[in-house]
Amino acid sequence: MTKAMLKVLGICVLSLGFGAAEVARANTDEIRIGQTLPYSGPLSGFGVIGRAQEAYFNKLNAEGGINGRKVKFISLDDAYSPPKTVEQTRKLVEQDEVLLMFGTLGTATNNAVHRYLNSKKIPQLFVLSGATKWADPKAYPWTMPGMAAYESEGVVYAKHILSTKPDAKIAILAQNDDLGKDYVAGFKRGLGDKAARMIISEVTYETSAPTISSQLAALKASGANVLFGAVVGKFSSQMIKGVAEIGWKPDLMFVPTSASSITFLEPAGLDNATGLITSSYLKDINDEQWAKDEDVKAYFAFMKESLPSADARNTNYATGFINAHLIAHILKACGKDMSRENILRQATSLKDVKLPLLLAGVTVTTSKDDYLSFQQLRLRRFNGKNWEGFGELLDDQ
Repeated sequence: MTKAMLKVLGICVLSLGFGAAEVARANTDEIRIGQTLPYSGPLSGFGVIGRAQEAYFNKLNAEGGINGRKVKFISLDDAYSPPKTVEQTRKLVEQDEVLLMFGTLGTATNNAVHRYLNSKKIPQLFVLSGATKWADPKAYPWTMPGMAAYESEGVVYAKHILSTKPDAKIAILAQNDDLGKDYVAGFKRGLGDKAARMIISEVTYETSAPTISSQLAALKASGANVLFGAVVGKFSSQMIKGVAEIGWKPDLMFVPTSASSITFLEPAGLDNATGLITSSYLKDINDEQWAKDEDVKAYFAFMKESLPSADARNTNYATGFINAHLIAHILKACGKDMSRENILRQATSLKDVKLPLLLAGVTVTTSKDDYLSFQQLRLRRFNGKNWEGFGELLDDQ
């Protein structure tokens, strides 16, 4: 091809709205995926999610990649700090020229970059945050959530209280941000017109706080016999341990799915966590009832082969494992058209997709008008060693 022809081709491409970097990506043999996670800081326990995904993509690459292309997975540390998330995301987009962002963790961190990514029309897929705002296809069509909505979880916990302890006196401890507000909003919606009577104490904490001991003391003093904690990270451990240390024994105590990892329970003392209730749409890899399940066996085989020194019991690895399968499913469905537009098109047209480790009956369905990937949950109770599922699948309706 002559220089003149190349020049004309370049003008035509640019006239269609594609920059030089976009053209380079379209012709590359790589699928560049960007991510930020807290590999350091107070929520560094979630960093293993990215390690599992990196191992999965390496396995895919060893088997030939996706549609003949190798995955280049670039996961950077943002320490769960929004300014750092902005810095690292801009680097991934503007220097590393990633095709999409995938599985970035946190409400505040994603909030710092989702307008930027939407303005650039870069898919921000399967955000690891259940904030309601991520399922807003009209305002932010390039952003999709990758876990059950916090409001949906809150509704499910409220339903359980209404059916098992209708005379409950409820205390709420919530993180003072979008995460905490969404959980509490769903919880109150689930209680309906009984919320005002049943909730007798409600306090919040800041993520910068060193401890939540004063909040726990105030909640105990209220006389509440049910505790709903919209808490994450180290505050999960502090709540569980703190309740035990002040001799408070609520009849029911709830924490979000994201706070249920053994990583957060062990510092609190597993005995102190006994009776704790949460929810999930996944098979618990540590539950004996799933020990012979084919999905669970495949997960542990993957961990043994790909991350032999890791603690495979840590459910955060399982989170990374299943979400990596989901993004791989979408990329495979793209065929030869690996444009950002087609990636979004495939991500928003999933129909009853079955993924490893999903509970029976749970599938992934999305549409242009409904971005929620996981909408069914089952309650779980901690027995001192692992989580035991109970009851039927529930939703927030």
